[in-house]
Amino acid sequence: MKGYFAQVRRAGFDIGLSVGKLTTAMVDVLSQLPPGATLSKEVVMQHLGLLGQMSKTRDVNAAWNSAKRQVVREHPGRFCLDGKVLRSASAMKDRPQEKLSSAGHRKLAVLAAKEDMTPDALLGCLISSWRGVNK
Repeated sequence: MKGYFAQVRRAGFDIGLSVGKLTTAMVDVLSQLPPGATLSKEVVMQHLGLLGQMSKTRDVNAAWNSAKRQVVREHPGRFCLDGKVLRSASAMKDRPQEKLSSAGHRKLAVLAAKEDMTPDALLGCLISSWRGVNK
């Protein structure tokens, strides 16, 4: 069936759907997926049906990148971006923390001592101020 649609597109017939509308459709599908579902482009494209099959690959890729960012902005409690990978927010909580080198621990301890704080409290302040700036 996909081969047929490819032939139709090559013949000059297109569905004329913009990347923005495809992004909106992808965001709608992502927001309706159950919490345990796999968050992948393939799953979303299956839910889009003919709309996804008739769209050009470059349009689908551009819409997917935009949809990931948009769904994270609209539903921060459910989704988060781990680099370029879309993950559920609950999966990120279970993820182990990144390791800090021993030199990094020493530098953090020295900086925390200068500020009369614990290293954990200092990191919390730094992260909260970073989030405030990047909103």
